[in-house]
Amino acid sequence: MSLSMYDASVPVFTRALEILARLLEKGEAHAAAAGQAPADMLEARLAPDMYPLTRQIQAACDAAKFGSARPAGVAPPSDPDTETSFAELQARIRKTLDFIGAIDRAAYDEAATRPVTVKTGQSEMKFTGRDYLLGFAVPNFFFHVVTAYDILRHKGVQIGKRDYLGLS
Repeated sequence: MSLSMYDASVPVFTRALEILARLLEKGEAHAAAAGQAPADMLEARLAPDMYPLTRQIQAACDAAKFGSARPAGVAPPSDPDTETSFAELQARIRKTLDFIGAIDRAAYDEAATRPVTVKTGQSEMKFTGRDYLLGFAVPNFFFHVVTAYDILRHKGVQIGKRDYLGLS
């Protein structure tokens, strides 16, 4: 049995978003226990030219949403990036999970060869669904997930590899 486009996308994004939600919970608990303002954690970044934690979560959700929708030929919802609290980021993750979980598995039947075009500023990148998912969407998604993890670690949250892998 071969790996389907559905299996390479929706379950992968779902599991990692659920783990990301747990990492955020630990970040919120750490901030509260340390007497830290939530904004100190949410606005933290690893380098001045990198997105803060809030935007990393938004970008991970967008990558999962687009990475699931585009190969399936489904229009994703538009989500303004207005979250400013842990609760709002958790709601964004839940909304993304609900959306990708509702995509019909049958929509992926032709996903590997379906044309996908991604607009980036003034240019366009063209892919097959397979190349988009495996060469762009999944790596982009995990870049933002791991960067969110790294920001939380940098801010002193007691998480490790087992947390990132969802084993604790």
